[in-house]
Amino acid sequence: MSEQTAAAEAVAAAARSARAASESLAAAGTDQVDAALRGMARLLGEAADPVLAANGDDHRVARAAGMGDGLLDRLRLDPGRLRGMADQLRTLANVPPEPARRTVRDLDGGLVVQEWRRPVGAIGANFEARPNVVVDIAAQLIKSRNAGVLRTGSAALGTAEALVDRVVAPALAEAGLDPAAIGLVRLPGRESAEALVRQPDLLPLVILRGSGDSTRHLAETAARAGTRTLAHADGGGVLYLHPSADRAMAADLVLRGVDRLGVCNRLNLLLVDADCWDELTPRLVDLLARREPKITAVLPPHEHPLGYEWALDDGNEATVTVAPATGPADAARIANEHTSGLAATIVAEDASAATEFLNRYVGTGGFWNATTRLLDGFKLLSVPETGINIDRVPGPRGPVTFRDLYLRQFVVIPATRAPELPPNP
Repeated sequence: MSEQTAAAEAVAAAARSARAASESLAAAGTDQVDAALRGMARLLGEAADPVLAANGDDHRVARAAGMGDGLLDRLRLDPGRLRGMADQLRTLANVPPEPARRTVRDLDGGLVVQEWRRPVGAIGANFEARPNVVVDIAAQLIKSRNAGVLRTGSAALGTAEALVDRVVAPALAEAGLDPAAIGLVRLPGRESAEALVRQPDLLPLVILRGSGDSTRHLAETAARAGTRTLAHADGGGVLYLHPSADRAMAADLVLRGVDRLGVCNRLNLLLVDADCWDELTPRLVDLLARREPKITAVLPPHEHPLGYEWALDDGNEATVTVAPATGPADAARIANEHTSGLAATIVAEDASAATEFLNRYVGTGGFWNATTRLLDGFKLLSVPETGINIDRVPGPRGPVTFRDLYLRQFVVIPATRAPELPPNP
């Protein structure tokens, strides 16, 4: 059996299992759903030893294979990170569910239009070797009453198996839900990612996260197969320093933007206004060089595209591009034309400059005197995310959460009979 055939069969089996279990989640009551999330939080503590042991094995293999420090940081779990994951699950459990039904308007003849929210059924998710995402996406699927099939980078597969088998599945079972509702592709290799996006009848929607080229390729493959995707392919935060910027705040935001190097929303392109270029650039280059680990600032002339995302360049994650801008409008233009459009911030005390920059920047997240590291589902919305969608088309944009993972259905009923329809669980 070829690797491609084996991957297709493994993914199809997981998708059929999740699809069959989706009815369990669709019919679940709010108390059951939230009990499953709280159970996951508890089990992250109870199963910490085997989960961390599996992660340690993954980490050692990845380091021996030459994985860079930024990617190793994303792969690593420790007790503190497990506690943070558990806290997010408890927070999500306390978030009220979205209304399952709402009345839109009255029609002639004593009729009303209602909008009903329905689960998709089963959703696929392909993401980078980042174990916390296993729990983030599983939690969002459960909260939205969708089943799912998860596929992670091979480097994190051992940790993912431990999380699904010791945390997610037992929590679902304890809450009276089908533990098969969240499946995991346990076959390493890119063939399984390709197979995941070729199951439109079983997995009509697939969430894609990861490096730009591979994610774009999977999105194209999905489109040819008729599978819809929510893709998070590219990132890279932009920070523009206006002449009116408070110097201490500017230095602080630059450092906060690189507190982690392997994440999409970290500082990637630092724009310094031409009017303060000679003053600020040497200071900031020195500031980054004195950080531990030190950051290499790449000054003009640049041999790479301005928006080149260093977080995806294994071995060169500790890099920031520095370039001049001739004002807020020019900085916004550079961010719009040369970067992915993930997030950009202006550091300025001049409100008119901030207004001009934010009005002209069309990316997913705009910030004033704040770090682009805030573009994160939990930091912005107090809800974990499945990914950040940066498409410039209608639909969920920015951090995608459980509130976005539903189908809209319009139902017309007699107004007098509407109270007789019980709400969804």
